[in-house]
Amino acid sequence: MLIFFFIITIFSAANLYFYYKLSSLINLGTSVNILTGIVIFFMTLSPVLIPVYSNRGSEKSVRIFSYTGYMWLAFLVPVFSIGVIFDLYNFALQYSGSIAGHDVGSLMLSPERAFFIPLFLSFAINVYGYFEAKNLRIERLVIKTAKLPEGVDKIRIAQISDLHLSIIVRDRALDKVIKKIGDEAPDIIVSTGDLVDGIIRHIGHLADRLKNLEARLGKYAIMGNHELYGGIKHSIRFIEESGFTLLRGTGVTVENTINIAGVDFNGREAWKYSRETPQKPEREILSGLPAGLFTLLLKHRSDVEKRSLGLFDLQLSGHTHKGQIFPMNLATMFMFQYHTGFTRLAKGSAIYVSRGTGTAGPPVRFLSAPEITIIDIVSVQSSEQ
Repeated sequence: MLIFFFIITIFSAANLYFYYKLSSLINLGTSVNILTGIVIFFMTLSPVLIPVYSNRGSEKSVRIFSYTGYMWLAFLVPVFSIGVIFDLYNFALQYSGSIAGHDVGSLMLSPERAFFIPLFLSFAINVYGYFEAKNLRIERLVIKTAKLPEGVDKIRIAQISDLHLSIIVRDRALDKVIKKIGDEAPDIIVSTGDLVDGIIRHIGHLADRLKNLEARLGKYAIMGNHELYGGIKHSIRFIEESGFTLLRGTGVTVENTINIAGVDFNGREAWKYSRETPQKPEREILSGLPAGLFTLLLKHRSDVEKRSLGLFDLQLSGHTHKGQIFPMNLATMFMFQYHTGFTRLAKGSAIYVSRGTGTAGPPVRFLSAPEITIIDIVSVQSSEQ
């Protein structure tokens, strides 16, 4: 939710900025200016209106409205960010020139260039980002451990996170995910939250597709923050109909081979989950699992509880999307201690944060390609042979 409010704040400022720049640069006349202002005002509200309309509109109209609103967001935020940098450049140049008594007019960007260059750059960023969002990659991680039972040389885990199945991310994207996972033949499949984007009205049929994706030792999922937005009960039904075992403040031992624990979303909206299903503290959940086995912790946000260190071997998380769109890529680096990728922690624990498998909002990713993570848990004994 913090990321959402941050983006909405930036997006609102970007709409005001765009309207101010456009109206001051091009004289469209009073009536056209008013009409433009009304359109931009409604576009500003689109991230809020889209979920509301998704519950009421036809599938085609919801899809068109969603694409229009989200692509406007993806286009305008870089325009605003780059435009502000250009404005600061002009201001700094003008200020230093006035102090030094030099004419810096030739070095400054003209109003036209300061407006149209960000438009061009944002267009280029989004064209690239649109195709990068379709470039689903396999990221591989090998963890060596002495905690696998005798006779078990390797357990392969496929992690998806932040798939955000929705009116935008649907059949074609899901089929690609299913094929890539199937080709890897994992023993276990895990979903670390935000399997659905929110409203499930137009995507219920996708549960049947997911159900056909099988793993020898099972499929396990947890709740992210977006499962809240479509209603907890609706999200639970979709996840379970997709063939996942939902871990909500619980842990399981799979065939005396590996422990898997999962907790609900642990951010600011966590109280909505705990009100509906009270959960034990994370440390208590982990302490209740058999000692000596490799323990996997599924947790949507990449927060690490110090009291849990040493009780899990690998935490799998998502949520950050590695920013997804420019310049959120830069912002999330400062918002999350564990932003993306693999990090070793204290007491033998480690964390891996996925960039995410789908897209939230605009179907665009800039320098943050979607991923399926393949984790091979390898026995130390077998790796030494």
